[in-house]
Amino acid sequence: MFRLLGNVLPDKKSVGIALTYVYGVWVNTSKDICKELWIEFNSKVKDLTDEDQKKITDLVRTYTVENDLRRQVSWDIKKLKELKTVRWMKHNLWMPVRGQQTRTNAKTAKKLLGRAKVRPTAKK
Repeated sequence: MFRLLGNVLPDKKSVGIALTYVYGVWVNTSKDICKELWIEFNSKVKDLTDEDQKKITDLVRTYTVENDLRRQVSWDIKKLKELKTVRWMKHNLWMPVRGQQTRTNAKTAKKLLGRAKVRPTAKK
């Protein structure tokens, strides 16, 4: 059983996929980690030695992951809220934020808006 930053990585998964259980580590990042440490991407977590586990832990700590990343994302959204940007208004309405079309897509968001289920806004 390999614990990485508070997450238990399943023994039967490959190392590359199991690393994605950590918030902020995606497949490309896990490929880079495996390549840098000379660990096979498809090898199982149960086959890792203690030395490999320590190397992975030390390398993952150099990235912005878990609570630090969550805090940074919440600060970014809070900053958008203070500036009262259009992007924050779309965040608030659960609409697509990054330029996707909303005329034919985002059906779930439109259904939620129809039922007046939006995120609560802070009243001043």
